[in-house]
Amino acid sequence: MNYIALARREYDDIAKNEVQKAFVYSYEESAKTLMDNYLDNVESYCNKSKLRDPITGEELEADEKLMRSIEEQIGISENAKKAFREEILIRISAYARKGKRFDYNSHERLREAIEKKLFADLKDVVKITTSSKTPDEMQLKKVNEVTARLIDEHGYCPICANELLRYVGSLLNR
Repeated sequence: MNYIALARREYDDIAKNEVQKAFVYSYEESAKTLMDNYLDNVESYCNKSKLRDPITGEELEADEKLMRSIEEQIGISENAKKAFREEILIRISAYARKGKRFDYNSHERLREAIEKKLFADLKDVVKITTSSKTPDEMQLKKVNEVTARLIDEHGYCPICANELLRYVGSLLNR
């Protein structure tokens, strides 16, 4: 086994994850919102019920596109989606019976899928923002915000934060 290549892949994943979290202003809030939306749709799908649009009050079918876009991040096949969704609902009810709240960290694979989905949605923004040789005013503002978050919330020094951003930008442009 090539341990150097393995360590490099692992480092690349960690680096991308750190930058992803810094790019999403309120990462935890975004992850929670996406997960809650997914869970509402899973419940609707499994119970064969409709969702109510909070703005229009209109009844809607479960959003298959949203659910699949998250499940595909962790390799859940079309054939396995029903079992995965049922597993999630079972886990939620088990937590409820114990008086616990099912949250973002309650299901490892779902958390991973949410993280990957958020990063996939951000990938183009990160790529454009970090790879530009002459960033415009908006890109520069975003880079400065992300750098500040890497320093303040993730413990990087200013030089390391900038190097990490450049490195992840180069990874995404490969």
